[in-house]
Amino acid sequence: MVCPEFSHPQSSSPMAKPRNRSFWCLPDAFLVFGVAFLALLLVASFWSFFTPTPNFEPTVTDPPSKLSMNPVDCSESGFGVNLKSDPKDPTFYDDPEMSYSLEKPVKDWDQKRAEWLKHHPSFAAGARERIVLVTGSQPKPCKNPIGDHLLLRFFKNKVDYCRIHGYDIFYNNLLLHPKMGPYWAKLPVVKAAMLAHPEAEWIWWVDSDALFTDMEFKLPLERYKNHNLVVHGWPKLIYEKKSWTSLNAGVFLIRNCQWSMDLINTWSSMGPMSKDYEKWGQIQRLTFKDKLFPESDDQSALVYLLYTEKEKYYDHIYLEGEFYFEGYWVEIVGGYENTTERYLEIERGAPKLRRRHAEKVSEQYAAFREEFLKEAGNGKGSWRRPLITHFTGCQPCSGDHNLMYAGESCWNGMVKALNFADNQVLRKYGFVHSDLHDSSTVTEIPFDYPADEGPW
Repeated sequence: MVCPEFSHPQSSSPMAKPRNRSFWCLPDAFLVFGVAFLALLLVASFWSFFTPTPNFEPTVTDPPSKLSMNPVDCSESGFGVNLKSDPKDPTFYDDPEMSYSLEKPVKDWDQKRAEWLKHHPSFAAGARERIVLVTGSQPKPCKNPIGDHLLLRFFKNKVDYCRIHGYDIFYNNLLLHPKMGPYWAKLPVVKAAMLAHPEAEWIWWVDSDALFTDMEFKLPLERYKNHNLVVHGWPKLIYEKKSWTSLNAGVFLIRNCQWSMDLINTWSSMGPMSKDYEKWGQIQRLTFKDKLFPESDDQSALVYLLYTEKEKYYDHIYLEGEFYFEGYWVEIVGGYENTTERYLEIERGAPKLRRRHAEKVSEQYAAFREEFLKEAGNGKGSWRRPLITHFTGCQPCSGDHNLMYAGESCWNGMVKALNFADNQVLRKYGFVHSDLHDSSTVTEIPFDYPADEGPW
């Protein structure tokens, strides 16, 4: 663009006066100045061509609607959902009668949730497989000197798993109901998460002392399509042995639906918030002969519902026993070295599994690996990575572990499990723990390694 001061035409009026000698000297000076200025411009242009200067101005690009046949709002996240749109249409959030509290049951939740999704269509796609993982710990610092460090690493492990698979995660360290302490504290959190995440089909509760030890494995949701609750358990132990340990309620997957809301209401009615709390403890001990403590607990309560009301609950609850939906740490941690070696053996003969790759595509490599794991088995005695290793009875925060095993075995087992899981993550970043017993060890690994060697 030509600047205004240089765009005015020179005067050609016939009324212009004849110029004298001194006036004619000016054009010569301007001529010399112009030549010098032009030369300077040429030098500057060549200099800028060979030494370009950085551009500090923001890059302006066409909006997505001009770049694609399918317009995409700039406010959308990387998962194709619009995080900045909340229409003014009334939803259950505008209903003053709704409550997050356990004392007030939620009614017509399926319809309310469907209405919310109708007004937020970007969340509707993929909603059937959307998971929010929920976990938590106590409000106060740990009594065990290393407890807070262990809980931090357990939480990091869950964050790693959720990042790899694209799940949201919520960590709670408050009692959302003052009476629902210790193991009952999960139920008010799960109900609140269901209301806070109508976009999610599943809420996945994982205890603070449980960690993922197969970072690639993804839940087979298709298997659970006709069920509303998934727990690790065994029908024979419920209906024949009548054992309170016939399932483990420390890890469960619950569908975000009215059936689950009703279950939580019934389940929590056996907890400390109930005036019949002591009575429920007595009933559970009479029903389950292997239950040694008098208090009503969440696990015994769920087993009791399955045992006494089988027709109402059994068809809706999937007792997962085909893999370690959660696994008892005592029967798992001793096999980590063998599992590591067996997986490396597979990789030595499969270059596509040795290939370095982005963390975001880990699920594809899990699918590649599956064809080599057909003989690995599942559960106890298997060399397949367990999905979750659960340190039941270890109490990492309080340190008040079960007296049937030494505290050192708990802490050493936790460190070993955490490093075993961490290696699966660190490999995507080019490093591994060379010693599962020592968290401070770290070894850089090459992008590929010879078939007769391992990465460390």
